[in-house]
Amino acid sequence: QVQLVESGGGLVQAGGSLRLSCAASGRTFSRYAMGWFRQVSGKEREFVADISASGGTTGYINSVKGRFTISRDNAKNTVYLQMNTLKPEDTAVYYCATHRGPYATGSIQGFVSWGQGTQVTVSS
Repeated sequence: QVQLVESGGGLVQAGGSLRLSCAASGRTFSRYAMGWFRQVSGKEREFVADISASGGTTGYINSVKGRFTISRDNAKNTVYLQMNTLKPEDTAVYYCATHRGPYATGSIQGFVSWGQGTQVTVSS
């Protein structure tokens, strides 16, 4: 059973940056796509970005394109989300997740295991 542990969240002013990390264990990390999602209390969990098993294909929700970058280090079993030019509307709990296959589809479909989440708060 895979375990995912996110870290790197915190409080930052608008325009600032954060880098989230997600360490995976218990599964062959390099075989599966990974994703980042976010959720605001009372709203549905929202897709943010995904990356294929090899790291060669990435996808983003439109609102973060050009500001966020997803990457992975298969030797370290870790996926990252670099977040730049943060906005108050980026405030949410951020979750990483592992997909059932090597490619994801830009949505929540197919993601099978989730971390506990890390809070990101962007002040205006």
